[in-house]
Amino acid sequence: MNGSLLWPQDPVLSGVSPRRGPKAGGSSLTIRGRRLSTGHPGEVGVLIGGVACVVVRIQEEEISCVTRGSNRTGPHGVAVRFGGAERHLQGQVYHYTPNPNVSTATPAKSFFSGGRVIRVSGQNLDVVQEPKMRVTLSPPDKLPPRRKRRMVPEADCPQGTLCHVKQYEARCTVNSSTLILCPTPAVGPEARRARVKVHFLLDSLHFDFGAVGAEAFRYEPDPRLHPLNHHDGSKPYHHKPGSVISVEGENLDLAIHKHEVEARVGAGVCSVKTLTHNHLYCEPPAQQPALATGNKQDGVDGLPEFTVKMGNLNFSLGRVQYDSQAQSTFPLEAQVGVGVGASIVALIVLIIVLIYRRKSKQAMRDYKKVQIQLENLETSVRDRCKKEFTDLMTEMMDMSSDVVGSGIPILDYRAYAERIFFPGHRESPLRRDLDVPESRRQTVEQGLVQLSNLLNSKLFLTKFIHTLEVQRTFSPRDRAYVASLLTVALHGKLEYFTDILKTLLNDLVEQYVAKNPKLMLRRTESVVEKLLTNWMSICLFGFLRESAGEAFYMLFRAIKHQVDKGPVDAVTGKAKYTLNDNRLLREDVEYRTLTLNMVVPAGEGTTATSPVATKVLDCDTITQIVTALEDDATAQKMQLGYRLQQIAAAVENKVTDL
Repeated sequence: MNGSLLWPQDPVLSGVSPRRGPKAGGSSLTIRGRRLSTGHPGEVGVLIGGVACVVVRIQEEEISCVTRGSNRTGPHGVAVRFGGAERHLQGQVYHYTPNPNVSTATPAKSFFSGGRVIRVSGQNLDVVQEPKMRVTLSPPDKLPPRRKRRMVPEADCPQGTLCHVKQYEARCTVNSSTLILCPTPAVGPEARRARVKVHFLLDSLHFDFGAVGAEAFRYEPDPRLHPLNHHDGSKPYHHKPGSVISVEGENLDLAIHKHEVEARVGAGVCSVKTLTHNHLYCEPPAQQPALATGNKQDGVDGLPEFTVKMGNLNFSLGRVQYDSQAQSTFPLEAQVGVGVGASIVALIVLIIVLIYRRKSKQAMRDYKKVQIQLENLETSVRDRCKKEFTDLMTEMMDMSSDVVGSGIPILDYRAYAERIFFPGHRESPLRRDLDVPESRRQTVEQGLVQLSNLLNSKLFLTKFIHTLEVQRTFSPRDRAYVASLLTVALHGKLEYFTDILKTLLNDLVEQYVAKNPKLMLRRTESVVEKLLTNWMSICLFGFLRESAGEAFYMLFRAIKHQVDKGPVDAVTGKAKYTLNDNRLLREDVEYRTLTLNMVVPAGEGTTATSPVATKVLDCDTITQIVTALEDDATAQKMQLGYRLQQIAAAVENKVTDL
């Protein structure tokens, strides 16, 4: 008989563990104390906040029970009933927490051998004591027809087909309050065609994978890896440092990722870089690692073993030998040769460095010299620019005063028309008399009158010009000459001349539109274009005389003055200070400026004039000097005439006032 039944005892409660659990219940509690086996076991009960806890085991110093569900969370007192007596735990309470909840679970597939880690995420997961993953395999909806005669119930089940429900469980690990890691349990190959159901058992709570996963869970065939040495697996695999190890196989990436694969060479880690359906590539340590402890394959010949772990699958694919070990057999003579060669190379590099430094110093000195020369050149150019600018301002003022003093040489309309209509002719045809014998004069004059009548006919004149234009032997010079003569003949009838010109221009535009419009009026090669030029010259005479003539003459004098400052080739006309790049004198000619004074001696009935100063160059020809003297003399005469005109105008005004 138990002594506790003979002698009364006073049980004492000292603690409870764990101190918290979900309000759904299902947590295993252990209540510690002394003399806890007092009384009959059937009369011992545990209460958590008034809710019974199912007693599982009673011992002298502890009582184990499983909690039931509670309708509220928070702290609850712990009490133990011993028959009619009740003892309360002092100083400690049990907390009911919110139930754990699963929100997501990934990945959604594994291989037959299992071991792939499923990440279960949620809330309040750290209160779960025994998390488990359960896989249930059920037969498919339709099974092949069974035979009528059978001796054993399972004999008619085809191979590889599931004929009854099977369950597999694997214990999970609580990582944190929001994460549980569950390795998949190993199943048979019949899982490929069976219906797969996955549940997560969190004490008394069950969660279906189909409700929290992105897709239905399924099993794939196991991956297979071939040995490194395909020809003879007993021989080591030779690895070149710096390269990767390539492993061939099948079904490698069906149900696993590269970061889940663990590859090792002995005790060293081979970092997996790529995982495809048929290949695995990993980067081994740079140096041959040590042998792995506890591996029977390692150490047979001192070479590490290459192993790969995929979940519950462990592959041993052969030993690995680094080729760098063969360097110890490098011949001594070759080592000496390499050393001598390296010394020679180092000496050559040293010589090159010394030469480079010397050249660099020389280049730096040359650079400083060039820099000083550039500074001097910049200073000289600046000074010359200042001088040239001063001279230019002085010359501009002199030229302006000369032009204002002498006036602008404006030709009368007759001379202007002769130069425009007949350029290059010393004697204008307008100044010639009709040189015909007296016997024929009347006939010629009558013919000229008839020609004048014909020219007054618009139809005749247009046909006449068109006929001349189509003549191939009619040169551009002749066409310009004929156009000028027609302009003189029609000068007195400007309206008629304008009408004729409009008609001819209309025909010319139509002709060029049919051919190439861009070439129209490019060059004065036709009678119409020369007529247009003459007509515009007639219309512009008044404008040039009153407005634009002075500006053009100032521009002409300025350009001529600039060109005459330097040498001018008397044959080609090229000048050193020209504005035309095609007429630039590129030869460097030395020259000096000379001042010549021209004096016209007194003749019969005339007095000697004052000297005329003319600037010429010592490289000018006699013809160029004579031309310059004539221009200055003409300018002086024009200045004198201009002053006489001013005096005459003043005297006339005075007489008028009187």
